Amino acid sequence: MRTAVIRSTLAATGVLALVGGCTAQAVEGGSPAPSAASATPSAASKSASPAPSASTAASGDDAKPSGSASASASPTAPPEPGRTLWAAGDEGPQVRELQARLRQVAWLFDGPTGTYGASTVKAVEGFQGKRGLRRTGTTDTVTWQRLLRMTHEPSRDELYASGGRPAAKPDPRCMTGRVLCISKTSRTLSWMIDGKRLMTTDVRFGSQYTPTREGVFHVNFKSRDHVSTIYHTPMPYAMFFSGGQAVHYSSDFAARGYAGASHGCVNVRDKAKIASLFDQVRTGDKVVVYW
Repeated sequence: MRTAVIRSTLAATGVLALVGGCTAQAVEGGSPAPSAASATPSAASKSASPAPSASTAASGDDAKPSGSASASASPTAPPEPGRTLWAAGDEGPQVRELQARLRQVAWLFDGPTGTYGASTVKAVEGFQGKRGLRRTGTTDTVTWQRLLRMTHEPSRDELYASGGRPAAKPDPRCMTGRVLCISKTSRTLSWMIDGKRLMTTDVRFGSQYTPTREGVFHVNFKSRDHVSTIYHTPMPYAMFFSGGQAVHYSSDFAARGYAGASHGCVNVRDKAKIASLFDQVRTGDKVVVYW
């Protein structure tokens, strides 16, 4: 009987060991050998894997440089200057075109004069620096090509926006005698005697509302220190040729250039030239105003 009880107790203990054995090992921190299923990573374990770090991701073909990498990259150096075309001290029609184009993009406000002076050097430097070119102040082929792409071919008025045009071919009526030969086309006055040009200067005319008359006239009155009786403004070295219209010095023309206009007179801005002209011209000399 005792033996039977002992066997029954041992049998029950064995059953409990088989039923609760895995749980007991887990609770007690044992390390059971992995089964076939547990040896293969599950989908959940794959999705739980950490994302690649920036350094890992950067090794791919499509990887973009990290912020630190781009910050440490050195800036691109300006392109090397090309062949020099024009520099300080140069003169001529090509320099005048350069200046006219610089005026179109608002880097130059003087001229054009046809002389590569300090203001042109400064304008070229500014243009170059704004576009990532080397700031030399000298116009090279690289600078010139960039300027050409940004501008249009200057008109004659743009090339001579501040005056300095070559005098136009004299009107046939200017070829004999003593003549103030005044061209509206070139905006010049030439003092001529028997077909020979002795002096040329820039002039400005009246606006469309107060146009300067055209035709053949004669100097009928001279007044060195004249003041307009209509507009009460000074008209030094005035030489009247048609009613109230005269050739005279204009301080406004000297200051503003072709941004303004006269009330019909022929304005001269070179005071030295008009003073000399006033002394040479006589009452009765011919005045020709033409296109």
